[in-house]
Amino acid sequence: MASKKPTETQNEPPRVGDTLAALRQARALSLDELSRKAGVSKSMLSQIERAQANPTVAVVWRLANALGVPIAELLSGAPAAPAAPTITLVPTQATPSLRGPDGLCELRILGPVEMAGQFEWYELRLQPGGVLDSQPHEPGTREHLTVASGSMELQVADATQKLKTSETARYPADCKHTIRNSTKTAASAWLVVIHPN
Repeated sequence: MASKKPTETQNEPPRVGDTLAALRQARALSLDELSRKAGVSKSMLSQIERAQANPTVAVVWRLANALGVPIAELLSGAPAAPAAPTITLVPTQATPSLRGPDGLCELRILGPVEMAGQFEWYELRLQPGGVLDSQPHEPGTREHLTVASGSMELQVADATQKLKTSETARYPADCKHTIRNSTKTAASAWLVVIHPN
């Protein structure tokens, strides 16, 4: 039985040109700059990127060091996906917010969108006379309201509670509930909504 002939791709050396060009461009390096960093001539770099020359292992090692990547990444033919950042910063202007029609109530949505309907948290700002009026959420939903500045009044069904700065109220949110600012100064709070599993 005749053995299968190896395909052409099995006989080809690793294609490092495209990977090299992608890594260099991702780091905003010119051919001159990479040439100086790696100690490899500009003409050689250009030929490698255009697949007109195959670099030696020594040259690949120099390029990998200059680019700060493992040598295997250059030889793999595709740059590795960038690692997820340890810290994700959401700028103030990128934080979505909802305002009441009268402009006296603002809810800044601090929780990530993918957690909506499970666990949500907001910064609530109420100007004097501002009201956040909420219809019942699904059965089993609870809210936690902590006043950060000023004071607020909370009404849950027929119960009413006044809250001062630093006080927290925990209550069922599967019935009609209202948060209002009846004072003459602005107030703010942290509002956490926990939906049932």
